[in-house]
Amino acid sequence: MATTDATTGGRIARSMQMYERLLELIPGGTQLISRRPTRFALGVSPVVASRGKGPRIWDVDGNEYIDWCSAIGSVILGYADPVVDDAVRAQIEKGANFSITHELELELAELLVERIPCAEMVRYARGGGDACAVAVRIARGSTGRDKILFCGYHGWHDWYQAANHASDANLDQHLFPGIEPIGVPKALAGTAIPFAYGDLESLADRFEQNAGEVAAVMMEPMRSELPPEGYLEGVQQLCRDHGAVLIFDEVSTGFRPSDAGVQTVLGVVPDMAAFAKSISNGYAMGAVVGRREVMEPAAQMFVSSTYWGEAVGLAAAVATLTELRSRNSAETMRQTGVALKQRLNAVADEVGVAIRCRGIDYHPHLEFPVDDPVLNNKLGTLYVQEMAKRGNHGYTSFYLNAAQGAAEIDQVGDAAREVFAMIGDSIEDGRVDDRLEVEQRQEFFKRLVI
Repeated sequence: MATTDATTGGRIARSMQMYERLLELIPGGTQLISRRPTRFALGVSPVVASRGKGPRIWDVDGNEYIDWCSAIGSVILGYADPVVDDAVRAQIEKGANFSITHELELELAELLVERIPCAEMVRYARGGGDACAVAVRIARGSTGRDKILFCGYHGWHDWYQAANHASDANLDQHLFPGIEPIGVPKALAGTAIPFAYGDLESLADRFEQNAGEVAAVMMEPMRSELPPEGYLEGVQQLCRDHGAVLIFDEVSTGFRPSDAGVQTVLGVVPDMAAFAKSISNGYAMGAVVGRREVMEPAAQMFVSSTYWGEAVGLAAAVATLTELRSRNSAETMRQTGVALKQRLNAVADEVGVAIRCRGIDYHPHLEFPVDDPVLNNKLGTLYVQEMAKRGNHGYTSFYLNAAQGAAEIDQVGDAAREVFAMIGDSIEDGRVDDRLEVEQRQEFFKRLVI
């Protein structure tokens, strides 16, 4: 590793000082694993934010960055969107939480039912993990069964983390290796069972091995690649054959594929779906929607929270979903993604390195021309490190929002020209360690749906 002042912060000295204090007061230093500085280039990447506007954020040291993470996917229109923020300010003046149901609960429910194919009834939450947990509880209550077959990342709750009580570390390929289910009751072992994405035979085997016990299949229908042809239709048929509820976790895809979510794009309608992140442009909000037959029994279940009907999140969601449609934001993000991939691939060709930018237009990712996973992660760390110096914050993937455009593509393209050349040199001369100023980033989430 190169000798620099990265360990003391350098250009992000105040961020690093605050991070040390955060570690003393907050276990892990942050509330979300995806925000942990060790996931980026610790010592060079920004650590503590002060503000954001449009496609950009500023850290506490005053450095400006394009945020290619889009607040871990939760910002879809751009930071501090004036229409959404005006709706929030107007609601704050009227009150945030009430002793009775607020009218916005009905307004948002009607909007979701009108827009999302599977939606006939709605329950709210405050985030993605909450929404998935609510969906699982409702599916179990509606079917009278306990077991959940799952594929992908679905949050931090006991029902999901219980999968790692099994001896084969079932979450390794869904999150990342080494997750210990500390605090999760061992009695839940065997109630959450993973299956491989794209493999209908393995899913059918799971059903047969747990015949009559499966309440639901919970899955991310897609992330950065389209599913194999006929695969989701096959999953849906297996659920019907075995009397299980099909739940799409649309927290990460959200409303980027379309202003109605991913169902209209894929042409498969599940029984239930969970949403959060982009539903409210960064404000805390989530929703579970589904067919009446599955959702209605929830009226008899104890699924309840004071803050699920809090009006600020409701106002933000109504405004965000309305603006997504009126601005045709899904098309904007698609066009930005196409242009981004074209620019980065052209830059790679120009400097003579076989880096490729591929994937779904609104969520593309970089691929480096090496097979060794250790070297691959080092090159990814080098990319993150050097792009941060040039005003680009992110991973080796891009979570687009509608505020990003030509200026951002120009900036990332100009930066990538220098960084790709450095990566190419590192592959050729084997001196990547000499160019790294930070420890390798911790391995990011593995998902069967990438």
